[in-house]
Amino acid sequence: MGAADIVPGVSGGTVALIVGIYARLVAAISHIDRHWFALLKARRWRDAARHIDLAFLASLAPGILCGMALMTWWMHYLMTHPTWRPYTLSVFFGVILASALLVAGSIRLRDVSHAVRVALLGLLGAALALAVTQLRPGHVEPSLGYLFACGIIAITAMILPGISGAMVLLILGVYVYLTEIPHLVVHGERVLESLIIVGVFGSGCAIGLIGFSKLLRILLDRYHALTMGFLCGLMLGSLVNIWPFQRDLTPEETDFKLKQFERIWPASFDGHVFAVVAIGILAAVAVWSADLLARRLKTLRRSTSTA
Repeated sequence: MGAADIVPGVSGGTVALIVGIYARLVAAISHIDRHWFALLKARRWRDAARHIDLAFLASLAPGILCGMALMTWWMHYLMTHPTWRPYTLSVFFGVILASALLVAGSIRLRDVSHAVRVALLGLLGAALALAVTQLRPGHVEPSLGYLFACGIIAITAMILPGISGAMVLLILGVYVYLTEIPHLVVHGERVLESLIIVGVFGSGCAIGLIGFSKLLRILLDRYHALTMGFLCGLMLGSLVNIWPFQRDLTPEETDFKLKQFERIWPASFDGHVFAVVAIGILAAVAVWSADLLARRLKTLRRSTSTA
C-alpha cells in the first residue's frame, strides 16, 4: 500500500482491496470515535485497543511507512526510466484488472433489479475514475487553508480503490510543493514553515480519513454489493490512467512530476509490445493463482476444523 500510494495513478486502497483487508481497514479506522476516546479517558486500554483493532493497525501502519520509504527510490526509477516504465505500468494494469474481475465475481446478486443497480453504480464508479484521469495537473502556491482541504480530499482518494491520492494532489497543484518539503528539511531550509505545512496537511488527512471511513463502513455494512460494485467500477476506470503504452508530451521537462503523457495504441506488435503485454498477463495470472490458492487453503482449514 505504501509503495502504491507514492505512484501517481495507483491507489493504496486498491492494494487493500486486492489482498482482502479493505473492509477490516475501513472498520478499524472508523472506530476512532467518541466511544474510543471515552475508553481512553477511563483508562480501559485493552477495550480501547480492541475497539480500533489496534493489533491490525499497528502491524499495517509500519508496513505502509516502510513501503513508502524503501520503495520511493525504486518506484521513482521504474516509473521515470523510459525502458522500464511500460513494464511497470503493465504489471499494475494486470494486477488491478485481475483484482477488479475477482471483486466483481465475489458480489452476491439477489435478483435482476439488484444486478442492474450494481451495474449502474459500477458504471458510475468507472466514469468517476475516468473523469479524474482527464484532469490536467496544475501548480499553485497554496495557503494553509487550501492545504488543509487538499489533505481531506487526497486521503479520501487514497482510501478509495481506483483513485490515486498522489494523482489528486497533482491535479490540485500541490504535489510538487509537498514533495519538496523533505528536501528542504534535510538541508535546513524553511524548517519551521515546512513543519507547519506538514501539520496542517496531516490534520486534514486525519479528519478526512476518519470521517470518510465511517461513511464507507456504513455503506459496506448496509449496501455491501452496491458499494463493491461502485469500488469495482473505480478500479476498472483507473486502468485508463495506467495504460502501459504512453508517449511523452513534454520531453523538454526535466522534472518528472511535471511531465504529461498521452496514451497511445501500439503502431505495430513487435517484440517490445509482446513483452509488455506478456508481463501484464503474467501479473494477472499471479493474482488469480494467489486467490485460488487462498481459497483452497481456506477450504482445507475449514475441513480440518470440522474433522
